[in-house]
Amino acid sequence: MKPAETTPESGAETTAAGQAMTPEAFRRFGHQVIDYLADYHAGVASRPVMSRSSPGSIRAQLPDQPPHQPEDFAAVLGDLEGIVMPGLTHWQHPQFYGYFPGNADLSSVLGDLLSSGLGVLGLAWQSSPALSELEEVVTDWLRQMLGLSDQWSGVIQDTASTSTLVALLCARERTTNYGGVADGLSAEVSPLVIYTSEYSHSSVAKAAMLAGFGAGNVRVIETDSAFALRVDHLEAAIQADLAAGRQPCAVVASVGTTTTTALDPVQKISDITGQYGLWLHVDAAMAGSAMILPECRWMWEGIEKADSLVVNAHKWLGAVFDTSLYYVRDQQHLIRVMSTNPSYLQSAADNQVKNLRDWGIPLGRRFRALKLWALIRTQGREGLQARLRRDLDHAQWLAQQVEAAPGWKVLAPVTLQTVCVRYEPAGLTPEALDAFTKDWCQQINDSGLAYLTPATLEGRWMVRISIGALTTQRAHVQMLWETMRQRAEAAVSDHLG
Repeated sequence: MKPAETTPESGAETTAAGQAMTPEAFRRFGHQVIDYLADYHAGVASRPVMSRSSPGSIRAQLPDQPPHQPEDFAAVLGDLEGIVMPGLTHWQHPQFYGYFPGNADLSSVLGDLLSSGLGVLGLAWQSSPALSELEEVVTDWLRQMLGLSDQWSGVIQDTASTSTLVALLCARERTTNYGGVADGLSAEVSPLVIYTSEYSHSSVAKAAMLAGFGAGNVRVIETDSAFALRVDHLEAAIQADLAAGRQPCAVVASVGTTTTTALDPVQKISDITGQYGLWLHVDAAMAGSAMILPECRWMWEGIEKADSLVVNAHKWLGAVFDTSLYYVRDQQHLIRVMSTNPSYLQSAADNQVKNLRDWGIPLGRRFRALKLWALIRTQGREGLQARLRRDLDHAQWLAQQVEAAPGWKVLAPVTLQTVCVRYEPAGLTPEALDAFTKDWCQQINDSGLAYLTPATLEGRWMVRISIGALTTQRAHVQMLWETMRQRAEAAVSDHLG
């Protein structure tokens, strides 16, 4: 049953029709919201990790029509706890091991609150000078932390999907000598081709379609035993396309694939893209954070030969979503592709400043830099490095336990914080093993004790454990391993015979 419309109690502090919330009401409820979030983070470990809501159950508790009269904000907070919270899977839980780390360090949360509360927009430098210049500073801070040379210039996009789209648009325009913008790809004599590995993120294919290349012009290159792109197959595909009259345009390499965090060989790929004149975009959305550790930078050796790259600070690093850092070596090319200059945005300062509207797809932007600024200042390089090293150590420990246990297998190299596993008891056909794997993983998720994501690897189902939540300690990983063994080994009898 859906709740009936409520009438605010007499004397309650409400918003009058046609008026915004007053600063005093904001102060009072703002304190309550901060207290609520502080309590949430302090107690999130006591909640079931995965939402137990059934499809449509949240919507069924909400009115079909908007309220006619103003309501007290207390009613909003009440429904947040009673209706919304049961429908959330808790990414900040110490037993969240699904997808990828989606951390929200509380300092970054405050930065995000400041961004929203200030309500400023970056349309041009003049529309909010501090917004633009602080973004310049924090993207350069992270550039230095990642060990990149000063040839790179950065901008904050919303997600890696957008960054990849921008990269492919830039690749298209360089290959066509800006003909794509002027006349469209239909004017090109030869189809343009994109190359990526079979384990690259789905956003690569989506970006290729949106940028006008077409799904049929995306070449999926086979991988080696470590699930990294095979450069011999890449070069063979490029040569085949050239022989067929097609125009190779760009390669998207992955440093940390979604499925296994595999590492495409950037150095060898860059040699090929340099030889054939292709754009090289490096998707390091999750794993890029590891490059703040000098001992991990071998993972993207050759990065200085790439044309663009993306690192999502809103994943493992800890900035609140959405904080995707897109770096390019040729900023003038990016600006030429993305630039718009309507008269109402022009100012006398334009030739002295960085107008971020010319660095991506949207005209306006939020003050996202505050989130990253707050995180880096309160954690420092050393604090961030210590946490990432902790997570890498947890992953190695778990891999060792899995490898030592009878019937259990680690299926991919554990170079970062993701461990891919399967329990293979005797007597199960491959099809039965697939069903068994998904079953014990779902049992753990349904229990609320932890959250894992199954995925396919070489055509068979396995379970990914992505370690990296801010509060995950060794005791949590130990508890996860015990839960995995108990649930999987207890489920064997249900799938035999």
